[in-house]
Amino acid sequence: MEKFDERKKSFEKKFAHDEELKFKVASRRNKYLGQWASQKLGFDEEKEKEYIQAVIKSDFQEAGDEDVFRKIKEDLKDFNISDNDIRDKMKEFNEKAKTDFI
Repeated sequence: MEKFDERKKSFEKKFAHDEELKFKVASRRNKYLGQWASQKLGFDEEKEKEYIQAVIKSDFQEAGDEDVFRKIKEDLKDFNISDNDIRDKMKEFNEKAKTDFI
């Protein structure tokens, strides 16, 4: 029974670690995405910092990535950037963020 409890605790720790890593990767991806979008929008350094925080916070509206996607899409609607371009950037920055932590 003791081995079962140890194994259970080990799985719980791994799950908690994996979830924390997913959160960190998503936040870093959103940072990169915010930087990219702010460059498109022509923001100065101070406005860029504020915008990055807004993008990161937008991810807390609902589960998944659609809330971030909608924010970026709405903000870049006047720049002729397709949905696929935004999704491709999200994937690219997600991979970049993963390498930051692994």
